[in-house]
Amino acid sequence: MYAVIHDRSRQFTVRVGDQIHCDVGLSTEPGTKITFDKVQLVSHEGSVRVGKPFVKGASVQGEVIGAAQGDKLVAMRFKRRKNVRRKTGHRQDYVLVKIAAINA
Repeated sequence: MYAVIHDRSRQFTVRVGDQIHCDVGLSTEPGTKITFDKVQLVSHEGSVRVGKPFVKGASVQGEVIGAAQGDKLVAMRFKRRKNVRRKTGHRQDYVLVKIAAINA
């Protein structure tokens, strides 16, 4: 059984026991329960339900494991022979969520 959920601007294909990185904006306290109501697709034992745009009555429960950070991204600006060099970096903060149940 798997589902495709919509969280803010991203979509995730999830199964029970999967861990996903959600954008910060959720509570980062470990043990907090989260319900994803925007389920776009549910597949169970060969039958597939597709929503228009979301499946009615379907939800996915998750539990916050904690905060996490993504990989370091480096942006470099360089112009040759002009002494123009700018190096900046970014590391995105995420909330690590473990999928507990898929209700369809």
